[in-house]
Amino acid sequence: MGRWICCPCSRAADSWMLLLVLAASCSPSLEATVSPPVPHIKPSYSFGRTFLGLDKCNACIGTSICKKFFKEEIRFDNWLSSRLKLPPSYLLSYSGNYTDDAKSWRMVDITRLTTKYQHDQADKRICTALLKTRTCSLERALRRTARVQKWLRAKRLTPDLVQGLPSPMLRCPSQRLLDRIVRRYAEVPDAGSIYMDHLTERDKLRLLYTLAVNSHPILLQIFPDVEGWPFPRYLGSCGRLVVSASTRPLRDFFGAAPEVAADLAVQLLAVLRSMGTNDLNYFFYFTHVDAGTFGVFSNGHLFIRDASTLGIIDREEGSPLTGDQQEHKDIFSCLTVDCQSAAVSCNSIREEQSLVMVCRELLPKLLGGKFLRAVQEEVDGFLQHCADGFTDDQGIDGAVAKLAELLKPLRSCDARFAYRYPDCKYSDKY
Repeated sequence: MGRWICCPCSRAADSWMLLLVLAASCSPSLEATVSPPVPHIKPSYSFGRTFLGLDKCNACIGTSICKKFFKEEIRFDNWLSSRLKLPPSYLLSYSGNYTDDAKSWRMVDITRLTTKYQHDQADKRICTALLKTRTCSLERALRRTARVQKWLRAKRLTPDLVQGLPSPMLRCPSQRLLDRIVRRYAEVPDAGSIYMDHLTERDKLRLLYTLAVNSHPILLQIFPDVEGWPFPRYLGSCGRLVVSASTRPLRDFFGAAPEVAADLAVQLLAVLRSMGTNDLNYFFYFTHVDAGTFGVFSNGHLFIRDASTLGIIDREEGSPLTGDQQEHKDIFSCLTVDCQSAAVSCNSIREEQSLVMVCRELLPKLLGGKFLRAVQEEVDGFLQHCADGFTDDQGIDGAVAKLAELLKPLRSCDARFAYRYPDCKYSDKY
């Protein structure tokens, strides 16, 4: 009996041990049981249409560079860190990075034509004035206006279509200038034609909106840097954001070393001369200048950073708009400025206007207290003569020419001024 009692237990134990051995031999190794690592997914930011201003199109600037934003080939500065975060939408401009090959990056400026608050106020003004509501479809509202209807029917951009727009560039428009805008408008495929047949209704509304809000991006397009004009390169637009080559405002150099200040002052005076005398026979003048109007590339080259206050007079054709014709106003005249503000007559523009403004507002801050006493007294004397101008045009020109000659020897020739180095070693031009 004992044997039979013990045998089943023994067999059960043996069977249990056998199962354990089989389980151990069949089970995968410890390394194989560990879950494979989850592949690292690169974080990215999904742009909101509101931040870019795409929700406002076609009352916007354009869409030519939107793909770069969505493919992360345009990044804000903090995108290069692990924490992707867009800057506040209320800023007027942002520093960014741009690439064509995802390997090499270059600095760019990402800017709004006005502050977001001004944009929002203008949008409300459109809805209130045209549809009597606080919010609306901006495009639907603007399409109801007589100006847009004229634009949509027009085959050519003519002076009567832009009369009353607040941009200084269009205060005294010639047909030659308007044809140049149509031929070189970069938000559409280049047709090389003065006629607007290649512009869709959407394109015409975007062009009109841009000209009504701020003509800065249009000036960058029609007078490109590759042709020698002193503007940053226009790279494209997305919604209400404009992307252009990176800049540092002149205000950053008010505390610069004497040789740097002298170099920038000489360049600034040369830019103003070129804007008054150029091969195309256009006369450019400023209606306002401040410390952000001019900027400096990383190679030390100075240029016009903000062209929004530039007016243009065509010395070759003149302007067909005179008197009351220029005073026609509508909703497009008031998007960013006071409708009641008085416009300046084309005939009242003086050729020395920009020089006087720069001598009053910028050069004293750039050149003040920089040089030895005797030289500084001469510099200050020329600046005072220029700033007190408008009584003796020849005197202003002479003072500016003498100031430039005084400053040229005070510049240095080294790698800080890459735009002219090492050429300055071998040429008296610099």
